[in-house]
Amino acid sequence: MKKRLFSLVLAAAMSASLLAGCSSSAQQGAAGGSTSGDTKAAASGAPAKEGKTIKVGVIAPLTGGSAIYGEGAQNAVTMAAEEINKSDSEYKIEIVNGGKAEDDASDAKQAINAYNSLMKESPDAVVGSFFSSVTLPIAEQATKDNMLLLATGATNKDVTLKGPTIFRDCFIDPYQGKMAAQFAKEKGWKKAAIIYAKDDDYSNGLKDAFIENAKEAGIEVVYTGECTTKDTDFSSQTSQVVAKGADFLFYPAFLDTVPLLVGAARDAGFDGAIMGGDGWDGADTKGFEDKFNNCYFTNHYSSEDTAPAVSNFVNKYTEKYGKESLNACAALYYDAIYMLAEAAKNGGASDTSSLVKGMTGMTFTGVGGTFTIDKNGDPEKSVAINTFDNGKVKWLMTLSPEGTKK
Repeated sequence: MKKRLFSLVLAAAMSASLLAGCSSSAQQGAAGGSTSGDTKAAASGAPAKEGKTIKVGVIAPLTGGSAIYGEGAQNAVTMAAEEINKSDSEYKIEIVNGGKAEDDASDAKQAINAYNSLMKESPDAVVGSFFSSVTLPIAEQATKDNMLLLATGATNKDVTLKGPTIFRDCFIDPYQGKMAAQFAKEKGWKKAAIIYAKDDDYSNGLKDAFIENAKEAGIEVVYTGECTTKDTDFSSQTSQVVAKGADFLFYPAFLDTVPLLVGAARDAGFDGAIMGGDGWDGADTKGFEDKFNNCYFTNHYSSEDTAPAVSNFVNKYTEKYGKESLNACAALYYDAIYMLAEAAKNGGASDTSSLVKGMTGMTFTGVGGTFTIDKNGDPEKSVAINTFDNGKVKWLMTLSPEGTKK
């Protein structure tokens, strides 16, 4: 889903805590963030010190079919910056562009325009974006500019391979696909069908990863069907799922088509398990509630997780903004702001080079759990498995490479 960052400085060790100024900022509600020193800092009650402010540009999908993600991102970034700026954090946060995220509209061309607009304000780092297809070109440009890009939901494995200044706080597609296969193995499903959107990098990445790991997990892929991101009729593909005798259907796609696919599968007579990736987060189940029984998806966190960092974030967010836009996108953007504050602390300054140094190898604890940034700039983290109860998302378990964590 998204990303960018800065510089060729990649040799420092990092240790951080995602929501804590020192150890668990998320749990304490303070850890980095402020404004350049005037209006925003004053509004937060924490005057910024010269050289102690991190200027952050944010890119998110604020319009179009995925606007609910952008709404969550904007709210979470604002909340994280306010918390950090009111805390005793050494480094403060200024969200450039008047505190507002630039809109990528889930479009690659508009994403580059958003990035270029932010660069006019000389940010120290850029956070976003959420989708891989729009983050990949941003990452390429950020690498050329030696700009630190911290992608939030861009799970395509190539995002961080664009350059040494590119990082992310989400897991990658190969890992997510592997965890889906591991979950299917733990549940005892043996025959899998896959329907994927051939015109979408995200869908292709998860499909490939699942197939790669299915054999090792003892799962036979009995059918692989194609669709596009614009399709609304899945009757042909789902009838094949039933005909091939599958007991598990993997549909790695984004939330807008999920109800249609699930509905078509149930109408075709498929009563087996249906699973997707983090792109299912926020799918509208209205009118399909009963059809979502025995459905699952991997995600970056669950709002029902009882970890202190998660409950603290959920309680604060819902008090300020309600529950409608409380999604994984919000959690990832929230963590990203705290990560930048921790990176400044690790690197010793708020400029881009120091942030890249401080981000490299960082160990962080926040809403997304505790994770370490690997040599490619990717986090090694657990995966939340969510299910549905009468159409409502429910946390089922957290899955690590070692197995299930209840």
